[in-house]
Parts: sequence; C-alpha cells; structure tokens
Amino acid sequence: MALLMQVTDAVSYFSSLTAVIGVGFVAAIVIGSIAWYNSKRPAGWERKERPDIVPKVEK
Repeated sequence: MALLMQVTDAVSYFSSLTAVIGVGFVAAIVIGSIAWYNSKRPAGWERKERPDIVPKVEK
C-alpha cells in the first residue's frame, strides 16, 4: 500500500510539473508575441496594421 501511495505521489508531482511547464511555455509565447508586435517593424512590415488584439504599449 505504501508503494502505491509513493507512485501516485510521483504521478501527481510529474503531472503538476508538466502543467506548470506547459502554462509557462504558453505565457512566454503570448508575452513574446506582444513584445514583437510592439517592437520596431521588420523590413517589409512597416505599413502593416497592428492587430486589434495586441495592446498598444507606450514607451
């Protein structure tokens, strides 16, 4: 019974760790995308409109 408890604790730990890493990865993608859209436009993108979903950040 004690072995089963240890295994379930390990599974719970690794699933929690996977969830935290997944949420962190998605947050990094979203924050990086917003930063990229608010940065200077790359060559060829100077006249493109900013998407409505991206907030305007004042410098």
